[in-house]
Amino acid sequence: MQLRNLVVDGTELAFREWEGPDDAPVVLLHSLGEDSTTWTRVAVSLSQSHVVYAFDLRGHGASEHTPQYSLELMRDDIQGAIDYLGLSNVALIGHSLGGMVAYLIAAQDRHRLSHLVLEEAPPPLPVVPARKIPEPPADALSFDWKAVAAIHAQRNEPDPSWWGLLRSIKIPTLIIGGGSSSHVDQRQITRMAHQLEACRVVTIAVGHNVHAARPDEFAASLTEFLRV
Repeated sequence: MQLRNLVVDGTELAFREWEGPDDAPVVLLHSLGEDSTTWTRVAVSLSQSHVVYAFDLRGHGASEHTPQYSLELMRDDIQGAIDYLGLSNVALIGHSLGGMVAYLIAAQDRHRLSHLVLEEAPPPLPVVPARKIPEPPADALSFDWKAVAAIHAQRNEPDPSWWGLLRSIKIPTLIIGGGSSSHVDQRQITRMAHQLEACRVVTIAVGHNVHAARPDEFAASLTEFLRV
């Protein structure tokens, strides 16, 4: 594994790379408040058959803290990083926040993607009742709290056009839900699956952090899906 960085439109992004076959890249995107290290066990497994890139989203991990945060900016960051690295035929995999970034990329730039995996990704639907935007904790954090406030606000009231954009995603898609103990509404996950042309849903009933709680089962689901 190598820790590397690059600059996209003036923003420095850090990422971890696991060497593997060069013709089968996988890009991993973490959830809010986490970083690319959460993918280590899954990435090691996937690197047996793929070259793997796990990014720190802006404001997280070793990536730059910036004045502004939004799902659109994170989408543009990762699209720019894929451009910079010259990747094609990419399997894009995102957990929670990373899943939201992933489906926005897939809706806009699907020609360079081969597969899409959404682990516990909240659909782009308004949260009812709206979730209160949390106050920053007193302790020092490894991520920028401004990113948390910005993403919570967008989760409460996403761009209304995003729901329709999901229909433009034509690539094979796997949605992995965490079951009834997850805070993400599993019925909405099913609704989102119906918006996607080539989608199937797998439930691994361990809550929101599926790949952390059941890394081997999660990786096995990915390996099977990526053969399609």
